[in-house]
Amino acid sequence: MRVSIHESIAEIPPAEWDRLAGEGIPFLKHAFLLAAENSGSVSPAMGWHPQHLALRREDGALAAVMPLYRKDHSWGEFVFDWAWASAYRRAGLEYYPKLVSAVPFTPASCPKLLRADPRDEAAGAALLAAARTLAGETGCSSAHLLFPADAELATAERSGFRLRKDCQFHWHNRGYSGFEDFLAGFSSAKRKKARRDRRRVAEAGIRFRRLTGRELDASGWRVVYDLISRTFAERGSLPYFNREFFAQWSAAAPDDILVVQAERDAAAVAAAVFFVGRDTLYGRYWGSDGHYDALHFETCYYQGIDYCIEHGLGRFEPGTQGEHKLSRGFVPSATFSAHWLLQPEFHAAVGDYVATEAGHVERYMDEAARHGPYRRDGNG
Repeated sequence: MRVSIHESIAEIPPAEWDRLAGEGIPFLKHAFLLAAENSGSVSPAMGWHPQHLALRREDGALAAVMPLYRKDHSWGEFVFDWAWASAYRRAGLEYYPKLVSAVPFTPASCPKLLRADPRDEAAGAALLAAARTLAGETGCSSAHLLFPADAELATAERSGFRLRKDCQFHWHNRGYSGFEDFLAGFSSAKRKKARRDRRRVAEAGIRFRRLTGRELDASGWRVVYDLISRTFAERGSLPYFNREFFAQWSAAAPDDILVVQAERDAAAVAAAVFFVGRDTLYGRYWGSDGHYDALHFETCYYQGIDYCIEHGLGRFEPGTQGEHKLSRGFVPSATFSAHWLLQPEFHAAVGDYVATEAGHVERYMDEAARHGPYRRDGNG
């Protein structure tokens, strides 16, 4: 076995990478990561330095890969370690750069230790060992796996990483025949509220179109991206992915993108961008040209649920945060990250912190689950 480090995903043949990544998760594909780099959204200028790891056998066959970046900051990760960076500064140490294994700007759990044989514990451990060695050799404070697959957690823990637990809100398809069948599991009050949300949007004269990458040309993406950019600007930032990324990604994998576009009087007033997996819909970006009653809920949540039911998708992950998702039928779901810090004292302190934090997360999830819309008779 030998490990090589690649400063661009383009250095690894697409067919070899995709053979290990599989077809079920759109943002693990070589084309997605390549578009992120080629568009400049993920680049040294933006604080992301690709350091992808490839593990090859003696015959040259690719045994495992890991998407990996040396980062100059913690933006775009959705696993918050600002307090750790602050503690490093107070101790007179540098927290950045650090190594991060993640899909950029995508807080969805998926494999990070991509192996020819997913059961190959040695290959996964070798990638993690290589990441730790690389951190020490390049002046990085630490190595992190963000949103790894559940099956990788034990490997990470045995490799010295500390596990951190968090919570998102996901929707699960129980074999619903339609949206009303889904609502049938709600309490009466919550069911009326969801119907009222949808009715208000319809009464405002707003209609929806579903567009795939095949139906979005440069002009179409300009409309969608302008809406997204406006909403990001209201929060004082810019979209993480630029418009060129979306153009490249949709050209490379048009069926992996779904845009739900809200229109009134034939003009686009809002849009939500989703990624479509084999069994999961991933909500990613939202934008509008103003405030419309319940339009965010309809565009980002109800339309996504409709799509999942119609296409037989088992799960809908709408993104991070947001207790408001509970009343729309989403339930608390655990997510994880894994962390290794070069300084032993900080590594121990972080280990103690995440262990205590996990208890708080578990209590929060239990409490959140009690506020869902589902009836208590076992339905839904």
